[in-house]
Amino acid sequence: MADNVLSQDEIDALLSAMDSGEVDLTSKEEPPEAKAEAYDITSQNIMLRDQFSALEEVYDKFSGLLQNTLSGLVQQAFEVQFVSTEMVKYGDFIQAFSNPTSFTIFSMEPLIGSALLAIEPGLVFSMIDCMFGGKGTPLKQRREFTTIEIGMLKRLSRELLGDFERAWQTVFAIHIAPKKAETKPEFVHLVSPDELMIVIVFSIKGEEFTGNFHLCISYRMLEPIKEKLSSRYLRAKDSEAAFSDRIQKSLEETEVNVIAELGHTAHTFGDLLALQVDDIFTLNTGPHDPITVNIESIPKYRGYPGIVNGNRAVEILATISPEEAATEK
Repeated sequence: MADNVLSQDEIDALLSAMDSGEVDLTSKEEPPEAKAEAYDITSQNIMLRDQFSALEEVYDKFSGLLQNTLSGLVQQAFEVQFVSTEMVKYGDFIQAFSNPTSFTIFSMEPLIGSALLAIEPGLVFSMIDCMFGGKGTPLKQRREFTTIEIGMLKRLSRELLGDFERAWQTVFAIHIAPKKAETKPEFVHLVSPDELMIVIVFSIKGEEFTGNFHLCISYRMLEPIKEKLSSRYLRAKDSEAAFSDRIQKSLEETEVNVIAELGHTAHTFGDLLALQVDDIFTLNTGPHDPITVNIESIPKYRGYPGIVNGNRAVEILATISPEEAATEK
């Protein structure tokens, strides 16, 4: 406390400065002016979570498929993980890559347009080293891809895209076809720089390396099927599947009447009144003719009568179409 107390000389100096106007007691320090910062709504991922929830199922399945594929391809253990997904402008996305990078432009029929697979250079060289029997030791100095390496890259890209196509079948059937390969980002002209793209990032981890690859899909490309990829559609589909299962289970436990009709004949009411003991009705079928099996009085099957283990039985031979059943009623 003693260090904070002014001495008499300091008090006199302060009073003197106030009298001379060197210290302004009336002015107040104004707060800094508030500044508005630009807010880019297109960079937010709320739209992705709401409109494309089904893609999370695709990402999970794709990671598992690719992990098995790569491990079988080079007989090494790999770990494939989904990293992130975001919506960015295409110009911002493509500028983030250096030369050389493995780019593969591909189609996703029946969707209109093209998508892009980008494999980072470090991952490219490590994976190629693994494909030639190495452990994927990172390359100290980057260089252009050789002709042999480009051939290996095409094979790696085919494996990646093949598993991506299979993962999509869980939500929407597509067919992926590679269209063009490139190594320089300035030569990859997919869409206009301002078009919104959905960028999905995955990582591949080996024994001595870790690297990322990116799948870039135009928002406009997925827009026609966004209803089928939404969280609302998934809930409806799950509810429908559960309801369908309940109906199927109820039907399996429902009892129905099954009648094997040996034959039939037609008589007048007068004939019935005139019946005597030992009279015989002649049926329209003989012992070697097929009989009709009715389910709840509706003809459904043709069969032959017989005995199995001492019990009367019918061997089913064929089904009866609804049109044929209508003519028999």
